[in-house]
Amino acid sequence: MLLRAARSLTANPSDAEDLLQTALTKTYVAWDRIEDHRALDGYVRRALLNTRTSQWRKRKVDEFACDELPEQEAAPGPDPAERQSLHDAMWRAVLKLPARQRAMVVLRYYEDLSEAQTAEVLGVSVGTVKSAVSRALGKLRQDPELTPVR
Repeated sequence: MLLRAARSLTANPSDAEDLLQTALTKTYVAWDRIEDHRALDGYVRRALLNTRTSQWRKRKVDEFACDELPEQEAAPGPDPAERQSLHDAMWRAVLKLPARQRAMVVLRYYEDLSEAQTAEVLGVSVGTVKSAVSRALGKLRQDPELTPVR
């Protein structure tokens, strides 16, 4: 979750990893000053934001004036309407799943939890999560609304 937050603050995945490492180092150094260790997640997130703000303020601007504008080579990206349509179709297909399978799919793929974390949250074994998610993905593959996507 913290790496995802760092990635949202930077444009480069490597910079996000460096940012997170710096924030965790600052948290480690300040460990004795942190009063409530239950609020550690918020402290690290604040350290991420403050570190990124400091980096932004210190950045070196490498802009040079030129007589001609460079030609832009924009690679055609996916159509936003198509992406939204796919997202909606996938969500409708997930909603058709039985409640238990839907919960496992949402925790695994939408909340990005591991199999062990999903099992712990739902109070089942890891094997149950694996088999239920496998069956759910099989059902999603067979959903006629998602057939054109494949």
